[in-house]
Amino acid sequence: MSNEAAPVVAIDRRGLALVLSSPSGAGKTTLARRLLASDRRISMSVSVTTRPPRPGEVHGSDYFFVSDDEFERMRDAGDLLEWAQVFGHRYGTPREPVEAALGKGNDVLFDIDWQGTQQLADAMAGDLVRVFLLPPSAEELRQRLLRRAQDPPGIVARRMAEAASEISHWAEYDYVLVNDDINRCVGEVSAILQAERLRRTRRVGLVEFVRRLQEDLGPR
Repeated sequence: MSNEAAPVVAIDRRGLALVLSSPSGAGKTTLARRLLASDRRISMSVSVTTRPPRPGEVHGSDYFFVSDDEFERMRDAGDLLEWAQVFGHRYGTPREPVEAALGKGNDVLFDIDWQGTQQLADAMAGDLVRVFLLPPSAEELRQRLLRRAQDPPGIVARRMAEAASEISHWAEYDYVLVNDDINRCVGEVSAILQAERLRRTRRVGLVEFVRRLQEDLGPR
């Protein structure tokens, strides 16, 4: 019996676009950071925006900062997979880097709301994996928002009201998780990611692999 390890079979696959959506305070940002830190095969999508850079932000890393005219040119040319206006500034997902990454077998993570997710579904349905994150209760969501100490009580109340509207779109997602334990939730998203990577339709090298296997097994 040989002690040599069996050769690793590498089958080319197409990357996937993983969307994480949730109401503010449900833990989406923490989950995304943990996932990016633990899995080198996925990277964060970098959006374009018309707002000016904040202190410490780096062009091309945090955002691609563009003028209003450039944003409109990209939108009108179909160079954005999705876009939205938030508090007077526009944000969008550039098409080219996402499609290039997926074509190379790399995965891209999106931290966007249900409206952006609907636009992505129209633009790239076959590549999309949608995960919605729920808080364990309304009271826990309120306490998380208060513990962040980022917003005055009036803003917290507004975010709670917005949460009900956002949660109403939960059924539009492929997977829905309850974030009552961040470690377990990260594990669940990792399991979803691994299963989706093995989906037959994404393993573009499988047809050639099976063809060669059948030839080798045929009559000699």
